Amino acid sequence: MTTTRLETGSTAPDFTLRDQDGEDVSLAGLRGQKVILYFYPAAMTPGCTTQACDFRDSISSLQGAGYTVIGVSRDTPEKLRKFRERDALTFELLSDPDHAVHSAYGVWGEKTNYGKVVEGVIRSTFVIDEQGVIEHAQYNVKATGHVARLRKTLGIDA
Repeated sequence: MTTTRLETGSTAPDFTLRDQDGEDVSLAGLRGQKVILYFYPAAMTPGCTTQACDFRDSISSLQGAGYTVIGVSRDTPEKLRKFRERDALTFELLSDPDHAVHSAYGVWGEKTNYGKVVEGVIRSTFVIDEQGVIEHAQYNVKATGHVARLRKTLGIDA
């Protein structure tokens, strides 16, 4: 299955998903804010924990530059709440169990995992401006060091 990737300058697909507390969060509701939307395979796994903790540790500088950080996975709101509590994460985590939003962003599809081609989540990050336009679309990012590279791309000091 091939997915269509989003590009810089395209409109970010709107969505409404449940957060870790079971509350609805929509992209349209965040208009007027800059959003860093990142997709990760699974809460409480080593790589995803590293990435989430890097966002947590950079949240002051990201928020100081006007960005709202949101993580999206296929995990249930209950699992996301445990993940958020366990690792003291200070940003919203959204549940997309049927991966419809993953598909809309082109982050669900074939990937290589330990030498095998499998279908799943392609770790990706999108920077969305106040009008809902994608400023940066980064696919196949690595969990380790990604947030530091993203801050550099955005011109944000630690």
